[in-house]
Amino acid sequence: MPTSFTVVPVEAQGDERAPAERDGQEKEEDEEDDERDRRSGDGVARESSPFIDSAEVDRGNMYEGKNMALFEEEMDSNPMVSSLLNKLANYTNLTQGVVEHEADEDSKRKEVKVPRMGTFIGVYLPCLQNILGVILFLRLTWIVGTAGVLESFIIVFMCCACTMLTAISMSAIATNGVVPAGGSYYMISRSLGPEFGGAVGLCFYLGTTFAGAMYILGTIEILLTYISPSAAIFKAEEVGEETEALLNNMRVYGTCIIVLMAIVVFVGVKYVNKLALVFLACVILSIIAIYAGVIKTAFDPPDFPICLLGNRTLSKRNFDVCAKFTESNNETKTTALWGLFCDSPLLNATCDDYFSLNNVTEIQGIPGIMSGVLADNLWSTYTEKGSIVEKKGQPSVAGSEETKMSGLPYVFTDIMTYFTMLVGIYFPSVTGIMAGSNRSGDLKDAQKSIPTGTILAISTTSFIYLSCIVLFGACIEGVILRDKFGEAVKGNLVVGTLAWPSPWVIVIGSFFSTCGAGLQSLTGAPRLLQAIARDGIVPFIRVFGHGKANGEPTWALLLTAGICEIGILIASLDSVAPILSMFFLMCYMFVNLACAVQTLLRTPNWRPRFKYYHWTLSFLGMSLCLALMFICSWYYALIAMLIAGCIYKYIEYRGAEKEWGDGIRGLSLNAARYALLRVEDGPPHTKNWRPQLLVLLNLDSEQLVKHPRLLSFTSQLKAGKGLTIVGSVLQGIYLDKCTETQKAEENVKALMAVEKTKGFCQIVVSPNFRDGISCLIQSAGLGGMKHNTVLMAWPQSWKQTENRFSWKNFVDTVRETTAAQQALLVAKNIDLFPTNQERFTEGNIDVWWIVHDGGMLMLLPFLLRQHKVWRKCKMRIFTVAQMDDNSIQMKKDLQMFLYHLRLNAEVEVVEMFENDISAFTYEKTLMMEQRSQMLKQMQLSKNEREREAQLIHDRNTASRSAPAVKAAVPEKVQMTWTKEKLVAEKHKNKDSNISGFKDIFNMKPNQSNVRRMHTAVKLNGVVLNKSQHAQLVLLNMPGPPKNRKGDENYMEFLEVLTEGLDRVLLVRGSGREVITIYS
Repeated sequence: MPTSFTVVPVEAQGDERAPAERDGQEKEEDEEDDERDRRSGDGVARESSPFIDSAEVDRGNMYEGKNMALFEEEMDSNPMVSSLLNKLANYTNLTQGVVEHEADEDSKRKEVKVPRMGTFIGVYLPCLQNILGVILFLRLTWIVGTAGVLESFIIVFMCCACTMLTAISMSAIATNGVVPAGGSYYMISRSLGPEFGGAVGLCFYLGTTFAGAMYILGTIEILLTYISPSAAIFKAEEVGEETEALLNNMRVYGTCIIVLMAIVVFVGVKYVNKLALVFLACVILSIIAIYAGVIKTAFDPPDFPICLLGNRTLSKRNFDVCAKFTESNNETKTTALWGLFCDSPLLNATCDDYFSLNNVTEIQGIPGIMSGVLADNLWSTYTEKGSIVEKKGQPSVAGSEETKMSGLPYVFTDIMTYFTMLVGIYFPSVTGIMAGSNRSGDLKDAQKSIPTGTILAISTTSFIYLSCIVLFGACIEGVILRDKFGEAVKGNLVVGTLAWPSPWVIVIGSFFSTCGAGLQSLTGAPRLLQAIARDGIVPFIRVFGHGKANGEPTWALLLTAGICEIGILIASLDSVAPILSMFFLMCYMFVNLACAVQTLLRTPNWRPRFKYYHWTLSFLGMSLCLALMFICSWYYALIAMLIAGCIYKYIEYRGAEKEWGDGIRGLSLNAARYALLRVEDGPPHTKNWRPQLLVLLNLDSEQLVKHPRLLSFTSQLKAGKGLTIVGSVLQGIYLDKCTETQKAEENVKALMAVEKTKGFCQIVVSPNFRDGISCLIQSAGLGGMKHNTVLMAWPQSWKQTENRFSWKNFVDTVRETTAAQQALLVAKNIDLFPTNQERFTEGNIDVWWIVHDGGMLMLLPFLLRQHKVWRKCKMRIFTVAQMDDNSIQMKKDLQMFLYHLRLNAEVEVVEMFENDISAFTYEKTLMMEQRSQMLKQMQLSKNEREREAQLIHDRNTASRSAPAVKAAVPEKVQMTWTKEKLVAEKHKNKDSNISGFKDIFNMKPNQSNVRRMHTAVKLNGVVLNKSQHAQLVLLNMPGPPKNRKGDENYMEFLEVLTEGLDRVLLVRGSGREVITIYS
């Protein structure tokens, strides 16, 4: 009969049947299993468990019928591979920022529709829509006319190369695993860490928001300049105020449109997404119309005449006939143009000097692609603000310099132009490459679609921009290209004049495309801010993570509209464009940096499916982004970097701790490894020596630090410099103390944070407290980063033998630090030491330099006085002169020594004359030795009693653990204590104790101990006399005796030496020089 196995789960659920009932059911199940096995013919018994009820069926199915009993206790934490693969295959992207996609997948994930968007619809077209926009229609012709075809080609090529390199880096990051919705912010934050992610994410948010403002300003410019100029609220009352009136109109209309768009986004964001294809169709139709118009100019150029006075372009808003006068019926009549330059319509009127000296000519604004105008438009024509747009090569006679030109109908430039400014205005036209990665959650195969769609979109738009530059330069007259608002062609959109079949195709198409782009920005920016807020890395924006019940970011939308209003109040499209260029360039720069860092680190998780990347391309893209930032506007670049830097430091200082496995952490680990390998595993040079501390803490039964002031003193001594290891020992076995160890580590780290102690925590579990301390002293640190100084508190209750940190452990620690050639600092009365919040306004730090210890006593006060607590304390150095010493010469030598050390301190030499040992010293030594002898005898008798009790306990334990078969005949336990033995032992102990105590009271003190006690008492008196009111006393710590039998006497000597002093730091050097007079 096959054996039936019973599977006992870790958590049994709810089966409360009686034992007999369960036994009966087990028997029935065994029989059913046997029958099933016989029918199946495999001969292998299947597992059955009466403890798995219906609630456990699903979990049981993971290993039902399979030989997995060996792993069943780990099923809760380690799922079966089949179950895991099923979950991974059905992976659906979550909204970025709501929950981490790595955690709580089953409980948090909602059922969503399976994404079906491919490369063309999901990536290519959105990128196309975002890249082609307002700059193409409103500013590209002006850029070509101002910079010339060659320099415009350079501008566009630089910007397109920047975005192409960024797209390559982005493709590598986007294909390195699943990227939930969140786009560039998600990629940067998970690649470079929360600090960079938050800083660049907020910069990207600001860029997207200002892009919305730019699109809205473009919409209003098209409306008021080309569609309905009569809709303007502010009119220019005087000549020259047209620009200011236009800006005021933009502010008013822009504010109204922002409010309207915010309401649309708040009420129905789904309609915005549905209209996206309509807006994209407008863009594509407009571009087709431009190319069709270019082809048409080859055989039938459109009729757009331009009126020139000399070589100056005239604005045709206020006249129709391009002539000074006309002849009708043999009668000469002056034209409207004459009236603009002369004081009366009469032929003998007084006219403008330049008007009188030069002829009025009319040329075609669009001569066509075959006209050869390209040669005239190759070179740049940069001008000052308020200059007249002039045609090169046209005859002109200069008039009087005193003539006012502000009221005349010339075409003026509205801003000063130069190469770098044009780069800043143009760059927003190539942004939008992140549109595909932002939709990664909706793509059928994001790892294939994002690289293909994005790179194809950039290639397409780059071809469109570069070809448009050449075609504009080959088809349109230069003065028209430089005419930003089309005043020479009766206020028509310049690019519209080239389009076929009508300029209105471009005007209407560009209006709807810019309007749609503004809506898209107002839709996307709040969601980006909400994602950052919900990640919790920037505390002050957490409120913007909340929204409506359906998750719409209401508060983020309000903030976005408010920031967008700032861009509207600037009102000038040419001023807003460089601002958003900065933020986008910074974002692209960090995308390239993220790819380069991950590639160079070669982390095991860096396995992108996109293979056509290299770290040199990423660095080239990063360098190009940085260069473009400063080319566009160096002061905007500095402001953007300052904003990002402030956000970075704020997140680092106040932000939530996040561990995303980012590249910066990997870079830090690599840098740390490299630095550790570079640091020589040996003593540093004296000039580089500083105390690298191992702080030994004592914990109570609740795993709390007994003396928190020790960490305060550590931070005052270190000021965040060098290495600090905070260690402690828990007594026991590590397997039994895991929870206590974690709790102790958390408590110590929390206290370190409160006390601002920068360092590492190390908790050691050891069966013996003494061995744990030894382990810390030997093994703490790594490579060249090891401690050279041990800091500990004086054991106040060392006279109590029950104290686990007894005098024995303390003295052994002193010996071990000496053996390890490490310095030792012992803080006595540590609870009286100041906290980091206290400030000493006066007082002294007194150094008692008895023996030379390598200069530790000199260095420590200098380090302490760097901290605010001790800054106002003065340093005094005392040294002791013996009978044969010249105290005057000693003082001079010490002053000179301190001068060479560059230390400011008062010097005093204290003379200690030899005198007879006092009765007090003799008596104190005698009491010390009597106490020591008494403790030894008491400890001996106590040990005997404990040993006997342990023997009884062991025998009883052995009898209880005997097999059950032998339990019926219990073995008689022989007790060691009989009545006779007890009486005899009492008398024996009594006699021995009486004789021992008689010996104690009749003993004489050891002469060596008397001399040591004499030194301690005498030196203590001198120190009290000079330093009783000092804020801190630093004192040479004498070494422990070589004979271990005198350890308890050593503690008494130290106690006497420091008696009566409030704050004492006993210092024991490491045996090497730590301070030098040389540079």
